[in-house]
Amino acid sequence: MKLIFIHGSGGCKESWQYQTQHFKGSEAIDLPGHPAGAPCTTVDDYVEWLRGLLSGKGYEDLVIAGHSLGGGIALLYGLKYPENVKGLICVGSGARLRVNPVFLDALEKAIADPDNNRSPVEGTSSLIEPKLAEIIRRRTEENGLPVLLNDFRACDKFDIMDRLGHIHIPLLAVCGAEDVMTPPKYSQYLAKNMPNARAVIIPGGTHFVFAEKPEEVNRAIEDFLKAL
Repeated sequence: MKLIFIHGSGGCKESWQYQTQHFKGSEAIDLPGHPAGAPCTTVDDYVEWLRGLLSGKGYEDLVIAGHSLGGGIALLYGLKYPENVKGLICVGSGARLRVNPVFLDALEKAIADPDNNRSPVEGTSSLIEPKLAEIIRRRTEENGLPVLLNDFRACDKFDIMDRLGHIHIPLLAVCGAEDVMTPPKYSQYLAKNMPNARAVIIPGGTHFVFAEKPEEVNRAIEDFLKAL
C-alpha cells in the first residue's frame, strides 16, 4: 500500500512531518499553488490534479490521508475513483466544509491591504512543537493569503453529504476533541453515514491534532492500516 498525505487550506507537506517519519515509504505532497504553480479553485479540480499526479507515478493500492481541505479531497477521490484506493483517512475534516463568512471577509480585506502580510484567521496551534510550528507558519506565509482564501472558498463550496453512502472504501476519521473548525460531530457524521467507517476522537487535540498529538494519531492510523 502507498500512504499519501494531503495538507489543508494554505498548508504544506511539512505539516505531516511526524507521520512521514513514522510511516516508512509514505509521501506527503504539496498541492498546486502551495507555492508552485496555480491553485485549483474547487475540491473537484484538486482531485483531478491529484489523480494525474498519482497515476503518473504509477502508485497502486492507495491509502489517501488528508487534513481539513485535504480530507475533502480524499473523500471525493474515493467517491470518484475507488478502483485503486484501499483506504481513506480524514483528519479534522468532513463531508461538508463550510467556512465562517467572517473568515472569508477578513481575508478579503487583508489581501486588499498592501501593507498587510499576516493572516487575520487562526493559524497553527500553540500545541505544536515550536520548530514544526515555525516551519508551517513560514510555508503558509510563502503560499500567501490569496491561496489561503482560494482554499477556504473551495472548502466552502464542498458538500458531498448526500453521497457518502456510495463510498464503500474503509475510512478512518480522526478529530481533536477541542477542534472548533471541524468539530468532532463532523467525523462522527462520517462514521455514522458511511458503510465502512469509524471515528477516533483524540482528547486535548485541536484542528491540527496530527501535529499536536502525533503518537495518538499515528497509533490510530497504524491500527487502521493493519485492518485493511
